[in-house]
Amino acid sequence: MLNPNRTLTELKQLRDLTSDQNGAQRVAWTPIWQKAREWFATKLDGLPVEHHLDPAGNNWVTLPGASDQVLIIGGHLDSVPNGGWLDGALGILTGLEILRRFATQYNGRPPVTIRIVDWADEEGARFGRSLLGSSAFAGTDSIAADRVRKDKDGITMEAALRTCGIEIDRFPQARAEQQNAAAYIELHIEQGPVLEDLGLPLGVVMGTKGVERHAITFHGQEAHSGSTPMNARHDALAAAAKLALYIRTIAGKHKDAVCTMGSVKTFPGIVTAVVGRCEVTLDQRDLNAAVLATMYAEAREASERFAREEKCTVEWARIWNIEPVPFHPDLLALCEQAVTETSRHSHRLPSGPLHDAAEVARAGIPAVMMFVQSLGGISHNKIEDTKEVHLEMSVIALDSLATKAVEWIQRKTK
Repeated sequence: MLNPNRTLTELKQLRDLTSDQNGAQRVAWTPIWQKAREWFATKLDGLPVEHHLDPAGNNWVTLPGASDQVLIIGGHLDSVPNGGWLDGALGILTGLEILRRFATQYNGRPPVTIRIVDWADEEGARFGRSLLGSSAFAGTDSIAADRVRKDKDGITMEAALRTCGIEIDRFPQARAEQQNAAAYIELHIEQGPVLEDLGLPLGVVMGTKGVERHAITFHGQEAHSGSTPMNARHDALAAAAKLALYIRTIAGKHKDAVCTMGSVKTFPGIVTAVVGRCEVTLDQRDLNAAVLATMYAEAREASERFAREEKCTVEWARIWNIEPVPFHPDLLALCEQAVTETSRHSHRLPSGPLHDAAEVARAGIPAVMMFVQSLGGISHNKIEDTKEVHLEMSVIALDSLATKAVEWIQRKTK
C-alpha cells in the first residue's frame, strides 16, 4: 500500500542528514551530495530492483515490468547551498514510494517497467550549468563549454566530476537510458505564490517557460558629477534605469510573462562621477515562443530609444536562451484528473523555473509535471516549506497520475 507518511518521514531524515543551521547543503559533486545518494541507496534494500549510475551520473532505479515500455518518475537530490528541504528531494522520494506500491501490488512485476531517476546536478549550483544530467540524457549536452567551467575555488567541472567517478566525455552514452521510455512524470514544489494565493494545494504544470537572457551595456561619458550640467550629461545609468522600469510594461502586456533586470554594474562606480558605462543583465520568460520573441524585440527597441534620449549608445550580447517546452496534452489531462480526484480542484500554470522534465520533453518523450503549494512562494532558502497535509496529498496525487500513465502506456502499445 502507498504510505505518504513514510515519504514525509524520509524527507525529514534526509534533511537531518544533509542540512545545517543554514539549510540543505546537498550541492552536486560534493561529499554531502554523495552522502545523500548513499543514504537513498539504503532505502532500496529488499526491493526487486536494479540500480546504477549512467555515464552522466544520473542515478537510475528500475523495477522490471511485464512490458519493457517504461514509465519514468524523476526528481533530484542535489540542492543549492543553504537550500530548502523539499526542492528536488520531494520528487525522488515520492517516486520511491510509488515504486514500492507497484512492487507490492503486482508481486514485483507491474504491467510496465517503472524507473526512478535522480538527475545529476539539476541545480547547477557549483558550476552554473543547470540540468546537467538530464541534458546528457536528452542529447542536449554542451561538453566543450562545460568541461572548463570553474567553481569559486578554481576547480574545473571536468575535475570535480572525475572525483565522483564520472568522465564528462562519456556524457553522450547517457542517451541509452531513453530506450523504451514511454512517459515521464515529476512532482515538484511550486517555488512561487500562485497556488497559495488561489488556496489550492496542487497544480498542473503546462510546461516550462522559454528564456531569453542577455547582457546589455550602455556607453556614455564619464564626467565630474559636480561640474557637469544635467543637460550636458551622457549618463549610462540613466538609460539603464529607464529600461529597468520599462520592462515591467513589456511583461505586463502578457498574462504569465516575466522580465527581470537582476544585475547592474556601473563604471567608474564612484559618487563623484557621472556613469560612463553601465552593464546590466535582462532575463525574459514566457511559455509562448511568439510572446518571448516580441518581448525581446520590444526591450531591444526600448534600450536603443533610451540610449538616444540620454546621449548614449547600447550593445546587446546573448548570454543564453532556451525555447518554451509545453508538456504532453494527454498527460496534462491525466494530471488534471489526478489532481482533481485528490484535492477536488485543479489549476493549470506554467513553470518559470526550469526543470529536468523540460529536457526529457525535448528528447521527444511525453512528459508532465505536478506542483504542490509552497508556503510564501519561497524556495532555494532554508525557510522553504509546504504544509505536511499538502505534501501527503501530493504523494497520493502523483501515485494516481502514475497509475493513469501506466494505463495510457498500455493503451498506446496494444
